[in-house]
Amino acid sequence: MKTRKKGERFDLVIPDKWKNVTIETILRKHWQAPKKLVHSMRMEGDIKVNGELIPWTETLSTGDVLQIRLFKDVEYDVLPTYGELEVLFEDEHLIVVNKPAGIDTHPNQPEETDTLANLVAFHHQAKGERCRVLHIHRLDRDTSGAMIFAKHPLCKAILDRLLAERQIKRTYHALVHGRLKQKRGTIAEAIGRDRHHNTRRRVSSSGQEAVTHYKVMDFRNSYTLVEVQLDTGRTHQIRVHMSHIGHPLVGDTLYGGKPIFNRQALHAARISFPHPLTGEMIDCEAQCVDNVGL
Repeated sequence: MKTRKKGERFDLVIPDKWKNVTIETILRKHWQAPKKLVHSMRMEGDIKVNGELIPWTETLSTGDVLQIRLFKDVEYDVLPTYGELEVLFEDEHLIVVNKPAGIDTHPNQPEETDTLANLVAFHHQAKGERCRVLHIHRLDRDTSGAMIFAKHPLCKAILDRLLAERQIKRTYHALVHGRLKQKRGTIAEAIGRDRHHNTRRRVSSSGQEAVTHYKVMDFRNSYTLVEVQLDTGRTHQIRVHMSHIGHPLVGDTLYGGKPIFNRQALHAARISFPHPLTGEMIDCEAQCVDNVGL
């Protein structure tokens, strides 16, 4: 699929597989964009074909150029802050970065400047891109690894849907206490809040569905290095589930791990997903840069 960015516009050449479709079909069926966003784009005249505004029910032909006003200048929603940022993938629609441990994903207060979102905002600013910092998922403060940010609302809406549909595959590496007897397994236990501790979560029959798959990568003395994949994305999911089966993460004192490291040994090592607008598969690997055995 041929695409290009021209100023505020995203130009997409209609491929043969999309001939005889309409603008409405592309937005609602192929991209499954939210109704509110589709309505806004229609009202603001954000979409043209070959330079002309046409009815959204008019069929398109192979080679037509769909021109969408996606890249509007907006104020940064977080304060741009200079800092080292490892970019794993980037185009005009999204960016995937390797989050270091020890920083939050986004500010909890408007004046905060020491989060990953602040670094991403500075990266956009340095490139001359004025766009909001739209995170698709989160990592705990002391978890490192691959994270996706969208650059405009249409991309965020599609990525949010892909996440809900489990089309965004996240692979983690974790070092846990003990030697697991099973080489692989699945933990399907609902997770809810711990009534006795504000920041803790726990396995609870009244909690939200949570499914974690793990397999053993290596044994290291009295520890096990495991690869983990999630079907759901509950707060502290890996930490809660591994602790629940008697193998808390090394360094995770909140869930029973010993303070061998100054953080839990958990790293989002890989993320793969279809590009929200082109469908091309994106596969990113993130190296763990601090010494926590991963």
